[in-house]
Amino acid sequence: MNNKMIEIPRIIGEYNSDKPGPLLFVTAGIHGNEPSGIVALTKVLKILHEEIPEINGKIVGVSGNRKALLNSVRYIDEDLNRTWTVENIDSEKKDSHEKKEMFEIIDVLKKYPERDFTKRYFLDCHTTSAASEPYISVQEKNDNDDWAHKFPTYIIRGFSDIVLGCIDHYETRIGITGFVFEGGQHDSEISEINHEGMIWLALQHACELNLNSLKTYPEAAKMLEERNNRKTFEIKYRHGLEDGDEFKMEPGFGNFQPIKKGQLLAHQNGKPIYSEWDDYIFMPLYQSQGNDGFFVVEEV
Repeated sequence: MNNKMIEIPRIIGEYNSDKPGPLLFVTAGIHGNEPSGIVALTKVLKILHEEIPEINGKIVGVSGNRKALLNSVRYIDEDLNRTWTVENIDSEKKDSHEKKEMFEIIDVLKKYPERDFTKRYFLDCHTTSAASEPYISVQEKNDNDDWAHKFPTYIIRGFSDIVLGCIDHYETRIGITGFVFEGGQHDSEISEINHEGMIWLALQHACELNLNSLKTYPEAAKMLEERNNRKTFEIKYRHGLEDGDEFKMEPGFGNFQPIKKGQLLAHQNGKPIYSEWDDYIFMPLYQSQGNDGFFVVEEV
């Protein structure tokens, strides 16, 4: 997918039918090693402009960490998905590459104020370092959780409550309804398909797009609908890392894989880490960058 990242505009595109309605604000590539959302957004917007279906409101597609995307790295100076804190935004300091990108995205969002729409929704597209079923990560604030349960995928509650500074944390804080969608593993082409499917379904639910009005019902949307894995999980433990820690997961773990108490999960600074739970592992770290070793989640 990296060879597709040649030139990346901040606004990938937008589409409307000049009818009042909601805003669907879709972000992708907040992490530079996660380009599949950019590819999916580009495809969806191309089809919309070619076929001119009727929608209520507007969809806007926005790129995240453009320099990191061009360099196929997670970030340049710091994780863009940890910079969206109240303190960083109030300070208005642009003392890292990612903070500059953050304020550019905020400036774009300000062009679509609440008063111009019946409601505002966000969708933030990501992928994972480990193999994974597609899933939604949602904050239990405002009406985010109700909105997330309209979609046919696994749902994780509470990630942004544990890991602060995420873009969805900021968007929720300013009153926009939405969630993060993790489409699959970074390098898997199925991630592009899952992201495309989720964008189509979000257009259907937010902007009342009739998917049957398209020349062909989107196969990507149909795949998500037919999978229909709607289970809800909550995070019960985060294994955080400090700068300089040496951390290595045991091989073979994937999201939502059952783990047993006493099972060897990883090594940190030369010491083994064993599971204390009979639950599920979530986001095991299989990349060089990142300060989250793994999470443990339980089905609710």
